[in-house]
Amino acid sequence: MCRSIKTLRPPFTDDVTENDVEAAALQYVRKISGFRAPAAHNAAAFNDAVAEITAASVKLLAALEVRGAKA
Repeated sequence: MCRSIKTLRPPFTDDVTENDVEAAALQYVRKISGFRAPAAHNAAAFNDAVAEITAASVKLLAALEVRGAKA
């Protein structure tokens, strides 16, 4: 796992923005693709992956129930 990706759920953090989630998705795609920035012919696939992982992550974080968390 990429060490620069931070845990984005309580109790580790309470103030998560979509930018935080997108930054984590970008780091993930960079890690698994091996590209810091893709070549022009791979840019669409790279950007689509970041968007899809961001959306899936937002959905996951919204669905998680953290036991013992204060409401």
